[in-house]
Amino acid sequence: MEIQTEQKQPCQATVCGFPISIFFIVVNEFCERFSYYGMKAVLVLYFKYFLNWEDDFAITIYHTFVALCYLTPILGAIIADSWLGKFKTIIYLSIVYAVGQVVMAVSAIHDITDTNKDGVPDSMTFHVALSMVGLILIALGTGGIKPCVAAFGGDQFDEDQEKQRGTFFSIFYLSINAGSLLSTIITPILRAQKCGIHSKQQCYPLAFGVPAALMVVALIVFIVGSGMYTKVPPAGNILVKVCKCVGFAVSNRFKHRSSTFPKRAHWMDWAEEKYDKLLIAQVKMVLKVLFLYLPLPMFWTLFDQKNIPGSRWTLQATTMNGDFVRFLHSLSSHQTVNPILILVLVPIMDSIVYPLISKCKLNFTPLRRMTVGMFFAAVAFVAAALVQLQIDNTLPKFSSSTESQAKFINMVDGTLHITAGPEKFTLDPFTATQDYLTFDEPFEMSVNASRPESITLPHGNRTTLVIAREGFQLGYRIFQDFNTKPDQGYNTSLFLTGSCFGRISFTIENLLGNQCSFSRKLGFGSSFTYFIPSTFAMGENCDQHIREVEDIKPNSIHMAWQIPQYFLMTTGEVVFSVTGLEFSYSQAPSNMKSVLQAGWLLTVAVGNIIVLIVAEAAQLPDKWAEYILFASLLVLVCIIFAVMAMFYTYTDPAKIEAQFLNMEPEDKEKKNMEKDKKGMADESGKSSDFSSDEEKTKQSKL
Repeated sequence: MEIQTEQKQPCQATVCGFPISIFFIVVNEFCERFSYYGMKAVLVLYFKYFLNWEDDFAITIYHTFVALCYLTPILGAIIADSWLGKFKTIIYLSIVYAVGQVVMAVSAIHDITDTNKDGVPDSMTFHVALSMVGLILIALGTGGIKPCVAAFGGDQFDEDQEKQRGTFFSIFYLSINAGSLLSTIITPILRAQKCGIHSKQQCYPLAFGVPAALMVVALIVFIVGSGMYTKVPPAGNILVKVCKCVGFAVSNRFKHRSSTFPKRAHWMDWAEEKYDKLLIAQVKMVLKVLFLYLPLPMFWTLFDQKNIPGSRWTLQATTMNGDFVRFLHSLSSHQTVNPILILVLVPIMDSIVYPLISKCKLNFTPLRRMTVGMFFAAVAFVAAALVQLQIDNTLPKFSSSTESQAKFINMVDGTLHITAGPEKFTLDPFTATQDYLTFDEPFEMSVNASRPESITLPHGNRTTLVIAREGFQLGYRIFQDFNTKPDQGYNTSLFLTGSCFGRISFTIENLLGNQCSFSRKLGFGSSFTYFIPSTFAMGENCDQHIREVEDIKPNSIHMAWQIPQYFLMTTGEVVFSVTGLEFSYSQAPSNMKSVLQAGWLLTVAVGNIIVLIVAEAAQLPDKWAEYILFASLLVLVCIIFAVMAMFYTYTDPAKIEAQFLNMEPEDKEKKNMEKDKKGMADESGKSSDFSSDEEKTKQSKL
């Protein structure tokens, strides 16, 4: 029995040929994406600095959450197409979504458990539990509505509005990226604010609260447009029907595998003995598209290389030089450059590129577009490999430093204070102990052993000087990571690391309050050691007495060289992803629109898994080789997909369903006639039996 909770309504008022209802859907999607990406922009920071989790554990939970968001669409699609319909599914799961966002905002209020008012939550377990509940609800909500909203938007158009529907999916994709762009810029700013009742801290409640408010707005906007929507009723438990139909076809074919049985046009036709031809035709359409989806996760494998935190492209940029472009890169690492490019490229593609291709009499079908999109992504990784080769030729082999670094060693008899930006550090006089004087290559130096005045390092070696006094031999030891502070014995040196947009200023102050100011341009990826000699004195030109040693040269390849690879990848995304959304809707049967949208989203989740598998299995020593490997795999998949597309026949699900619906009454009539004939035969058999019984009775009486 089919459950029909919604009624099909015709589209009424239009603006520029578009139903008014889609504007509510687009605004809803913008607010929802603002909510999702805004929360996600500060999620890892919340794990690290509020919940005090280790980096690896924080990243693991983050990726687990993202993966869950791309797995739950299957659940939402089943609920929408089988029971509630898309409209009610979006409403109910949006409520779950909004509650999850509110729970996340509440979990970030440190004053809730700060009973002693010291600014530190007294029950971190409470905050962890609350945040995990919030994330699970958000994953259910955002994943559940994801396939429904796009399909619901497509439902608002009539069959003769194919062009408008294609434009809608472009606008829909623009709204996704517009929400992502604004939220990823605004939310970190909100987090940087100070808030709290007993103590002022970084305002995570505000950073999570604004996305929660936007999700409530998204829900309200969607409900306001209720009377204008075209609502397609669900078709009952369609997934169970499909699975049973496929299972029966397979088992029936296996039973009749002998050559004595005539072959059928399609293996699904073996289900005709039990299931209607309409359902079989719909299953054929879905399976044909899902089979075409098999190669698609490889595109998302490459695409996510630039989007996720700590991705290969982000790490590549940290070994490059960039002043103003450094700012652009910091945006790209937070998924904002990509939305900006999409906002520019989508209108260009729809208004200029596609019409020009059409005028050139080229049949640029959706599957050909998707093939071209994958090819662009592969070329983007080739461009990244070329950039990496240039970096490898100029970057010192020993350097793994991703930021500029300054190290200070105090040789003065007395404590000094060094101020760098808002931070002030205490630097005690340097002393050496036997515990950490382990020399890789001990060497003599012509300096005063108790107070070295002239210090030199072998240029080009990745070294940090260890100065020995009190009779120990002078030498140096090699540290494996400049970003890791040395052990306890080396605590009288000061390490300052960070991104440098230009010159960085330091202020040295002694216990008497006298100060000396100096500044240096460190350069990205560089490392310098500054020695404050025992003869150092405050006063004019005091900074000239500070000795500087360049441990690592600054990076020399400019970040601007990454622009082509980002442009190529985003172009591929626009051509591939927008087309894929439209294709998934247009080729899906009327009762499985959301299911096929969920299948499309599932390719994204599989792509994330492939990233981990390939990266772990490859273990290539050179980064450029990894880029070429990924590009080669995508080119191979691109060729396979192109061949599959050549054999794909585009269908109009509405026409096919109409044909079978018109035929269905005839089939039912034939079945009824056969049933009636069988019934009549049974009745005649019964009457004859009854007559014979009467005869036997009469004869027995006689």
